[in-house]
Amino acid sequence: MITIPWDVLLLGFVSGVAISALFFVGLNWGMRVALGSSKPTSVLLLSALCRIAILLGVGYLVTVFTASAWTAAGYAAGFFLVRFIAILWVGPAITPTLAQGEK
Repeated sequence: MITIPWDVLLLGFVSGVAISALFFVGLNWGMRVALGSSKPTSVLLLSALCRIAILLGVGYLVTVFTASAWTAAGYAAGFFLVRFIAILWVGPAITPTLAQGEK
């Protein structure tokens, strides 16, 4: 039977939740800056590169320092939980309405 080291899994989960929250706050900030910028593509690219590098870098460091794949699993679970909450918070996209006569 597989034994799960709950302390290591919880460490990965907590760090995943914290960094993922920063990731999505950075996404919000980057979108706001890009919408007011004359070069939104450059802003979005730089924002994405920074956010992804930090997310993966912290995940790598946490996993290496604990030397356990359970930390990576907890980190990924934390990321997906925050992602799910962010999607629920934003809500569904507004569907466009069709003009009269269109199908």
